[in-house]
Amino acid sequence: MKKQAFDFRTMQGDIKGGVISFLVAVPLCLGIALASGAPLFAGILSGIVGGLVVGAISRSAVSISGPEAGLIVVVLGAVEALGSFPAVLLATCLAGVLQIGLGFARAGIVSNFFPTSVIKGMLGGIGIILIIKQIPHLVGYDADAAESYILLPNQGIDIIDQFVLAFGQFNVGAILIALVSLGILLLWEKPRIKQHPVLRNLPAALIVVVLGILFNELYKTLVPAWTLSGDHLVQLPVATSAPEFLQLLTLPDFSQWNNPQVYISAVSIALVASLEALLAVEATDDLDPLKRKTPTNRELKAQGIGNIVSGLVGGLPLTSIIVRSSVSINAGARTKLAALVHGSLLLVCVVAIPRVLNLIPWAALASILLVTGYKLAPIATFRQMYQLGKPKFFSFITTVIAILLTDLLTGIAIGMAVGLFFVLRENYRKGHQVETVDESEGRHVRIRLGEHVSFLNKAGIVEQLRSVPDNSLVEIDGTQSSYIDRDVLDAIRNFRETARTRNIQLTFRRTTEPELSSVLQRDRVPTYNGHPHRI
Repeated sequence: MKKQAFDFRTMQGDIKGGVISFLVAVPLCLGIALASGAPLFAGILSGIVGGLVVGAISRSAVSISGPEAGLIVVVLGAVEALGSFPAVLLATCLAGVLQIGLGFARAGIVSNFFPTSVIKGMLGGIGIILIIKQIPHLVGYDADAAESYILLPNQGIDIIDQFVLAFGQFNVGAILIALVSLGILLLWEKPRIKQHPVLRNLPAALIVVVLGILFNELYKTLVPAWTLSGDHLVQLPVATSAPEFLQLLTLPDFSQWNNPQVYISAVSIALVASLEALLAVEATDDLDPLKRKTPTNRELKAQGIGNIVSGLVGGLPLTSIIVRSSVSINAGARTKLAALVHGSLLLVCVVAIPRVLNLIPWAALASILLVTGYKLAPIATFRQMYQLGKPKFFSFITTVIAILLTDLLTGIAIGMAVGLFFVLRENYRKGHQVETVDESEGRHVRIRLGEHVSFLNKAGIVEQLRSVPDNSLVEIDGTQSSYIDRDVLDAIRNFRETARTRNIQLTFRRTTEPELSSVLQRDRVPTYNGHPHRI
């Protein structure tokens, strides 16, 4: 595949996408770091590395990488097992090496085994969770800054507790900012705005953020009681000098290289980060308006290099992120320039203007994420999946519900299991076809085998043979089969033994095949011109 070049025709949309994803990334990076038990600045560093390093190496057109909520539990477990965050950084570096190895081993092919119904279910589940989790922020409850994909965690407060707390302490200032923000975001979707020569070039999300800051500054003068502060705003660490900035960095503890637990943690991080990256690029490829396909093995290598760099500079483990990628796509991003802009802005702004970023209200950012959530889970998708038939719809809706009730990876696993059930059921049904004709000499049963008859079809064929009445003529037609599993051939041979005692005449028609011939010759089945004939 040729290396992707930047398309200057899409540069404006890419810059918009990078800016908006950057604004959303700042509080999320901090929240994920806080929830992971890591220094706050570690989240920002991994966001920078995800944008600049992975963005430069990856061949994904629209994916953006950084710290991801699905890795919170893994990092927490690693911190608890290793006893220090510097040791976790060493494990992160080793995880990156493992990911590079997976890339060279072509493990990226795993992504091809995820059906579209599960991928769409994953997007729908994430979208619904995003919508639900923004509601407390819209009314001014901002204690949960880490937008994880878990509504009902085993520890801490869940979404129900958050709703109780949120609706028990309305913040008028946050609600007003949220209403104005949502109004602007919806207005910018109207054809009149999209066709306006000036307004169409202004990113709605950036307007929302700027107005959110201005509203809060006006509160200080006009209505001090409505002023938002503390948890209601972005809280980025501020360094006033170069030495203070360097103190925000954490280096890996290489003295832990002989600790077996480091390698166990590295394997955990590598497996979870790789699986989430493959799922994310599969999903973002689906969201990509140009429907480009990401080379998955190259993506694993890019993620591996990113994790090595992130671990070396003191950042969290990173992976590709659906939420930030979809925010960027919705803003108009079409090439990897958006990821590079995202990473560059994180680097420049956290160094140069952290105090300005700390003026952004969560209510404004929550409005952006809520609209993004709806675009990930539109009603049209549910309608479309229903129209595709019960197997795909059940796999899709099961994935959505399982993600809502458990977590992202567990929900996907349950969705895959349901999808596999329907595959096995269809395989069971379509492994053979049966025609029955009542004739004067008895019933004539013709069993036509499918093109590929595996051991999965054995149960259905055996059940059909057992149901054949005595004194029948049974014809098994395998002339259209390119492959018949040995287990199925053995089942047919075993039926031959019982058929004689029930006065059943058996005919097996099949093109010559060494494996089949050996079975039939052993049983001395008569043949005619190389084809098995009536038994």
